[in-house]
Amino acid sequence: MAKTLFEKMAILSDSAKYDVSCSSSGSDQKGASLGKSHASGICHSFSADGRCISLLKVLMTNACIYECAYCINRASNAIPRAAFTPRELADITIDFYKRNYIEGLFLSSGIVKSENHTMGLLLQTLEILRFEYGFGGYIHVKLIPGCDTELIEKVVALASRVSSNIELPSSHSLALLAPNKTKEKVMQPLRAARDISLHKTSAPIPMSTQLIVGATPESDFDILRLSSALYEKALLKRVYYSAYIPINDNALLPSTLTAPPLLREHRLYQADWLLRFYGFRAEELVDEATRKLDVDLDPKTFWALRHLEHFPVEINTAPKEVLVRIPGIGVRGALKILQARKFRALDHAMLSRLGVSLKRANYFITCKGVYQKEVPLREDHIRRALLGPKKLLQPSLFDWYQGMVGGEV
Repeated sequence: MAKTLFEKMAILSDSAKYDVSCSSSGSDQKGASLGKSHASGICHSFSADGRCISLLKVLMTNACIYECAYCINRASNAIPRAAFTPRELADITIDFYKRNYIEGLFLSSGIVKSENHTMGLLLQTLEILRFEYGFGGYIHVKLIPGCDTELIEKVVALASRVSSNIELPSSHSLALLAPNKTKEKVMQPLRAARDISLHKTSAPIPMSTQLIVGATPESDFDILRLSSALYEKALLKRVYYSAYIPINDNALLPSTLTAPPLLREHRLYQADWLLRFYGFRAEELVDEATRKLDVDLDPKTFWALRHLEHFPVEINTAPKEVLVRIPGIGVRGALKILQARKFRALDHAMLSRLGVSLKRANYFITCKGVYQKEVPLREDHIRRALLGPKKLLQPSLFDWYQGMVGGEV
């Protein structure tokens, strides 16, 4: 029996909800209209100028010839299947846009028939939107690993952003859980898109990927080292980390009764922020001896406690690159300190008036030679003072991410 557009939208928006590589999901709103922004249908991303934009987030189809053990859409799963035609999806996007429900589109797909066939369907959708409708809005396209470079080139020319999910951090895990994929196959679209955008466009196209956390035994060190290498090779603008949600029964995967490692995911996001904006290297945050991030402490504090030879730092003389490494002082706080100390020597009270958070920083700084805390500069004493008898909370990933973006790390 043929499915209606409403039925297709319900199935294909729900099937897209596990892909976090276009930022966070939306929130539910009351109402039964086609534009209802249920969490699996509309997500939020950020444009190059920092604006938060709403995207229609769907799959072209959730049919798939691949047998990835962790994926809800794998070929052997008995789930409802649906598929949009390029025309249907383009029409829905424009209809939603005209109703002011969305500002753009996030488009991915299961692999149907072949990699080239699937990429061709996505390309047809883009061509209808760009050329027929003249749509100039934001479009994020998930590239299909294994498709021809010619198709990637055409998509890069029309998309606002592209991504290709690496998903598992090692070749061994890919071979074990995703037999249709190899490291070379999942990296090929990113390399091709980078090279095409560098040589044939005026500016490199932003690219991202997703890594699944907790499905396989790789450590935080393995994950962050991979992310760091991808950033250094200019393959990515962002890495998104997705706590593994057990949805399939498989002896090689965590039990479906296992809770997703959300706190670990949060710490990886914080560490990733340090890699991209604070000048840290992956090997500084975790290493061969300490392969896991501390779930009780943010990664910068975890690093500082293991490198107390760099502390305390004198606020009135330290350069910017040292200030930003002090726990509790971010880029904005460091800039305020640099500006204020041009006029006077700063003390702890002045730092507080500048809006610098001293809750963590006080353990690692001196002001005019004064170390304010009575706690000895020792890891065990500072850890005990910072943590105390607190309970670890597990807020939603969106709350964590918003707090991380808006605050100091």
